[in-house]
Amino acid sequence: MTGWPVFQSLQGYQTRWLRPDLIAGLTVWAVMVPEALAYASIAGVPPVIGLYAALPALVLYALAGSSRHLIVGPMSATAALSAAIITPLAAGDTDRYIALTTALAIATGLVGLLAGLIRLGFVASFISEPVLKGFIVGLALTIIIGQVPKLLGIHKHEGNFFRQAWGVLTHLGETNWRAALVGLLSLAVVLGLRRWLPLVPGSLLAVLLGILAVRVLHLDEHGVAIVGHIDSGLPSVGLPGGLELHDYLDLLGPAVGVVLIGFAEGLGAAKTYAAKAGYTVDANRELFGLGAANLGAGLASGMVVNGSLSKTAVNGSAGAKTQLSGLTVAVLTVVTLLFLTGLFEKLPEATLAGVVIAAVIELVDISALRGLYRVWTERLGSIYGRAARADFLGAIGAMAGVLLFDTLPGLLIGIGISMLLLVYRASQPHVAQLAQQGTLWLDVERHPDLPLRADVLVVRVESGLFFANADYVRERIEHLCTDRTRLVVLDAETSPSVDVTAAAMLNALRDSLAHRRIDFRIARSIGQFSDELTSARASTDGVPVYPTISAATADLPAPVTESEPRKRDPRG
Repeated sequence: MTGWPVFQSLQGYQTRWLRPDLIAGLTVWAVMVPEALAYASIAGVPPVIGLYAALPALVLYALAGSSRHLIVGPMSATAALSAAIITPLAAGDTDRYIALTTALAIATGLVGLLAGLIRLGFVASFISEPVLKGFIVGLALTIIIGQVPKLLGIHKHEGNFFRQAWGVLTHLGETNWRAALVGLLSLAVVLGLRRWLPLVPGSLLAVLLGILAVRVLHLDEHGVAIVGHIDSGLPSVGLPGGLELHDYLDLLGPAVGVVLIGFAEGLGAAKTYAAKAGYTVDANRELFGLGAANLGAGLASGMVVNGSLSKTAVNGSAGAKTQLSGLTVAVLTVVTLLFLTGLFEKLPEATLAGVVIAAVIELVDISALRGLYRVWTERLGSIYGRAARADFLGAIGAMAGVLLFDTLPGLLIGIGISMLLLVYRASQPHVAQLAQQGTLWLDVERHPDLPLRADVLVVRVESGLFFANADYVRERIEHLCTDRTRLVVLDAETSPSVDVTAAAMLNALRDSLAHRRIDFRIARSIGQFSDELTSARASTDGVPVYPTISAATADLPAPVTESEPRKRDPRG
């Protein structure tokens, strides 16, 4: 924590920032109130718990975080994950469900604080952007299908995405047309204003219109479900009642998943707006700020929170300069809890569902998935096969995992697929055969017109050499040798490292080539490769190392140029 000032974004505050910060805060409040109510419903708890969580989260993140723009509060991804974690633990007990939801926020806060203190911010780098994209697409689809029953006023089925979708299809005949009309009109209002009048808070307007429709047309008397009673006043502070120590211990493991997802999404939003404004964010401090926000939310009877990309975008576009905008939202949330909760009691659940669907529908980014699929060339395909589309496969794996199983398993499946494909690609690196053009040595597959020496094979491995690819590299080099080859030179410039296993492989390669009367030399070993090769000299004793390829071939007789047609690599 040394060197982490509190309220960092407010240091050196300038009075000319006050107006844009206050306007941004008012704008974000107009979006946050209905969305906090909606996300609480995703988590399966009373809507007011979303407001309980937002209040301390906004203040504590401003205190501990490093972003000037990030807005922290209940969000769809972590709300859905909370519901998935708590549902089997609560066993149908409503009071226990609410208590465990609050306890999960506390456990998440403790994990986040500890992770920030021991500087585990680098963990975010293990969740690739494509995996996160696929995860969010799958999560958005799951959230949408989970809200459709409320939108149409029909019974909701539990289970994965496909079971819920089948439940919707088989119960369409039970649609309450009044609820469906209210929900679809609410959805249209939010989406329409977002497209044509983006400065108007569409979510708030849809909520107010829905409340007005219920009060004027008495829709609640005609089967249209409403939010119902919302307790006014500030939340109680302290640990939730009715839980034992083992309940908190049981939640620590799942809390790691919540932190992982919330941190990845929040850090992405923070970095996006920090880059636009020309400052930097500290990943470790963001992790600590997320932990503080969740701990505060849990102790205030709230639910899990994380940084919101959508509300941060609203904050930034409204002109926010510092976290004073977030503190303004917190003050307005207090006003809402004290004086305005009665206003939202007549809110139709169909309208709330429309607000949720509108909030997440833009996250179903199919065009991004198509873009990942197009990251492919014939050459990459010939080298890596289907693994050439590693990012696309990781994204699809995460999305399919969420749709078929659940949120956290989906994320872990996506990460697992990405790591497996990474290891696979690293285990079969491209071994390029080189030809000389002036002072340069170029890949003959990219420059097929360059002449080759029939008696000299110059290769480079476009990867570090380590235990997983050592045998593959040896086999490739031996395969490229012909009956006319008398010298093999390994250009190590593109191999930044070598481990003990690979060093032993180089020694074995030297011996096997020697049996074929072929010399083996290494050229241009740099950086860690050179250091590690020297350290492992016992395994590579006798393999000559030269500063350049030209030096490695200088003692050869006049070049013999290859005259026969070059054969295509059988891997293609």
